[in-house]
Amino acid sequence: MAKKQDLIGYCGLYCGDCAGYTQTVANIARDLRKELRHHRFGQMADMLAKVPFFREFKDYDKCYNLLGTMMKMRCKKACRGNGGPPNCKIRNCSRKKGLAGCWKCDDFQTCEKLTFLEEHHGTAHLRNLRKLKRQGPAAFVKGKRYWYAPK
Repeated sequence: MAKKQDLIGYCGLYCGDCAGYTQTVANIARDLRKELRHHRFGQMADMLAKVPFFREFKDYDKCYNLLGTMMKMRCKKACRGNGGPPNCKIRNCSRKKGLAGCWKCDDFQTCEKLTFLEEHHGTAHLRNLRKLKRQGPAAFVKGKRYWYAPK
């Protein structure tokens, strides 16, 4: 397991808070699929789907397939170990400038490279970057971090 500070992404997000890195969701999905197969739940779902109260079971196959997709949510490396997108512009920029992360850059508040994160994380990365700038990485990993924060 990486040291906590090694899990701080250049963008300010914390890999240790990510479902892909922790693999918790993937493991639970795997285990649930295993249990469903063990109990032959697909056959039961076909039967239950005929009962009005349980009609949602008509979509059981979609659910089972979605669990299979969730099993693929695994990231074996943190950002600093080249995990995540292989050609991450944020990581490449920080490394090129010789910075520990965007919080060390004077332009992070207005950097266009960070804007794509807003769709999935809101302003979490900016809040984290401000906190990293104020407190430093050691305090950041001990305190509250954001994975999503509304705009």
